[in-house]
Amino acid sequence: MNLSEMTVPELRRLQGKLETEIRRRDESARRDVLKQFKKIAADHGVSLDDVLGEAPAKSPAKAATKTRRKAVSPAKGKRVPMKYANPDDPKTGWTGRGRKPRWVEAWLSAGKSLDELLIK
Repeated sequence: MNLSEMTVPELRRLQGKLETEIRRRDESARRDVLKQFKKIAADHGVSLDDVLGEAPAKSPAKAATKTRRKAVSPAKGKRVPMKYANPDDPKTGWTGRGRKPRWVEAWLSAGKSLDELLIK
């Protein structure tokens, strides 16, 4: 099989087949190992649950469906004070985080310094 002569769609089909086959073989190997462990435990007169001290681990397909929770920052939900004031509208400002507002961009493009907008 010469991969350099294959088209992209043919390579993608081959990739899908490879991934499916790898997954099938991994699952088969896991089942075989689990059977061996259960047999060894039974030969010693105990169950695999007794050996592990808990329920057997779930299959990777089921475990992968669980979503992990992201650690929440202690600052989450707290307001960040304004660092820069809009000279045309004192009610609006910018914290200095994220994308610059249009009025800051216009200020800078006029050749003025960001330091002039600092709230003191």
